[in-house]
Amino acid sequence: MTWWIVLLLVGAALSPLVWLRPSPRQRGQMELRLAARRLGLGMQLSQQDWPHWLDRQPPASCAQYHRARRRGSVDSWSYWQTGPGQWCNQWREPCSDASLLEQLQRLPVDVYKVEAGPQMVALYWGERGGEPELRRVAELLTAVA
Repeated sequence: MTWWIVLLLVGAALSPLVWLRPSPRQRGQMELRLAARRLGLGMQLSQQDWPHWLDRQPPASCAQYHRARRRGSVDSWSYWQTGPGQWCNQWREPCSDASLLEQLQRLPVDVYKVEAGPQMVALYWGERGGEPELRRVAELLTAVA
């Protein structure tokens, strides 16, 4: 009987250690972020204020993958994915650049926003999926940088 009590006490003492183990989803995100780093992409968690007109509200804290732009890039734009393959700007006008729209439509469904400024191009992603989706993200960021 004392062995059972000792075993129960040891189990109770060690149970919080199980909470420290990353979940399979967290482990997958870590692997995806390391692979992004190997592809030359930067990644950070970013707080966003999303437009009220989006059908599905993305999380307030979202993974931002980014890449520096080439010198001489002065254009600035932002597009949100309102539905699968449907990209609109802040005035809810569809993307009019055919070559950019073709690249945007190849992105995963859980990419919420793509924006470009004079210094960097960034993509806000829900990180569902794996290496093939990451490769499509990297291709877009490289193409528009």
